[in-house]
This record gives sequence, structure tokens and C-alpha cells, in this order.
Amino acid sequence: MKKNINKLPEFFKIEKLRNDKRVVVFLICLLISTSLWFLNALSKDYSTTISYPVKYVNPPSKQFLANHPPSKLELKIDAHGFTLLRYKLSLSFSPIILNLTNITKDLKPEDGIYRIPSSGLMRRIKSQVSNEITILEVQPEMLEIILDSLKTKTVPVRANVQVQFKPQFNLKNPVRVTPSEVKITGPSSVIDTINELSTRFENFEELDAAVEKHVDILKPKNTTISPDKVNLKIEVEKFTEKELKIPLIIRNRPDSVNVKLFPSEVKVTCLVGLSEFEDVAVSDFSAVVDYADVDKNTQNLPVKIERKSSFIQLVRVSPEAVEYLIETN
Repeated sequence: MKKNINKLPEFFKIEKLRNDKRVVVFLICLLISTSLWFLNALSKDYSTTISYPVKYVNPPSKQFLANHPPSKLELKIDAHGFTLLRYKLSLSFSPIILNLTNITKDLKPEDGIYRIPSSGLMRRIKSQVSNEITILEVQPEMLEIILDSLKTKTVPVRANVQVQFKPQFNLKNPVRVTPSEVKITGPSSVIDTINELSTRFENFEELDAAVEKHVDILKPKNTTISPDKVNLKIEVEKFTEKELKIPLIIRNRPDSVNVKLFPSEVKVTCLVGLSEFEDVAVSDFSAVVDYADVDKNTQNLPVKIERKSSFIQLVRVSPEAVEYLIETN
């Protein structure tokens, strides 16, 4: 026996196979019998399960598909072997189309959800697949469809930017967004939560001149925006220092006392755009000390500067605190 096994490699040598007609005849017979067996197997009917894509279209007027029902249906089918082979070899199927208006028109939602038995969709599904297969079962057994009403409202657009400047340059005006408002449309449950929209983030560095750029608006899921882009305008100008003497104001002083400050005014140094240099005046500032800050352990009150324009950059205040004397009336 061992001797015969050792002869097998010799028997299957390529050169020997070519010259031995018995082997060639055997291989041909094997191929023919295998083919006949395969054809016979394919001629029978079989049951199997295939995944079929599904597409949801045409929601009722002014409504929106608000959830994500299954993107595929599992179909248990009965079909001829050749038909199943063709399906198994196919790389993709045309999706089953489910018309949302048609499949929900005779149903009443429960808690806002349309629950549709898959068995009730059998006729629609059968009409869209090959008549060579018999559909036995559809999974999942129940489809849940949530339709939400469409809503449109107008909301402001906020510029989402980071701006850095070259030395002695800054914003001349606030970053301008045009248009400043847009219309957003989507499910009411989504739209009701949106009070403003933001542009895509933009970073500007080393600016010393004005910039204009069209940018996208960040779009929440399942919504449309009109228009979906805005124009950003960043106006830049050179800034220079300006000094002003501002009289001090005392807040929260009781009527029963009189407070004297030393000094009674402070020097404010600020950065001002060249276009506004001549217009910036003492009236643009308030220098304040608060009587509530009086402390028996110190003779100084801190000075607080209030600006009326956000484009005046405060550099320093001198002095930052002043001495005081309290007199009783």
C-alpha cells in the first residue's frame, strides 16, 4: 500500500498526464459529470433570503421624512436555481420604491408615527421585483415612518471668523455679513430649535487691508437654506494712539457724605482708527469710581473706564487708582 502511495506523484506528473490518454478521458468525464450535476442542481427550486435596497420618495405635500427607516429589506424568496444564481451574481439591484404619500394616505399615525406592516407592502414590493421569484416573507415585519411638517423661517447669520492684524492695524467696522438674514426650511421640530446660523469658520491673518469673501453657511441636517452663501466684508484701517483727560464720576455715593478725589481726573491712552481720530472725544468715555469699593484699610479707589465705542482700544489709564477723602455733610 505504501509503495502504491509513493507512486502517486509520479502518476500525476504533467508530462505523464499529457501522454496518458486514460487520464485525459477521466478528466473530461469528470468535467462533464460535474457540469451535468451543477445544471441539474440549478434546475430545482430553492428558498433563500436576499437583501434588497429600498428608497422612500414623494412625502405628502409640505411634509418631510423625519426618521431613518431601513435602507434595505430582507426578502425570503422561493425561486428557480438559475434565477437565484443570477441574483447572487448581481452586484447591485434597482431599489424598491416606496411612495410615502400612497403608503400613508389610509393610515392614522400613533404618537406621530406611521406603523406599516411589511405584509401590507407585499403587493407593491412584488410589482417591482422579477416575476421569476416568489416572495414568502419580508423583514422587518413593521416599518416605522415619521413625517414632520415643513417649516420656513428667517434667521440671522453670524460670521464665524478669527481675525489677526499686522501691528497698528485693526477693524474699522464690525465684520459685515451680506445678506445678514437667510431663509431656512426643514422639519418644524428642527426649525423651531434654530435661532441663528453660522458661516463656515474662516481664519484671516496679518491683515492690513480690507477683505471680501464668499463663504458657505453651515447647514443643519435635513434642511435647505436660501441663499446658502453669504459675503463677508472685513474693513481694516491703521490705528494710532490718542490721549484724553477724563473727569472722574463717583457712583453709589450716599447723600450724607461728600467725597473728594485726588486727582479728580485720569489720563486715558487709547488706540483709535485714523478715520475716527478727530471724532474721538472725552464724551466717548466714562471714568468711574464706586463708593462701594471704599475700604477702611486702604485710601485708594480703583478706576474703571467705560467706553461707548467698541472700536476704541484702551491702552492704559493713569493713575489706575485714586486717593479719596470722605466728609460728612
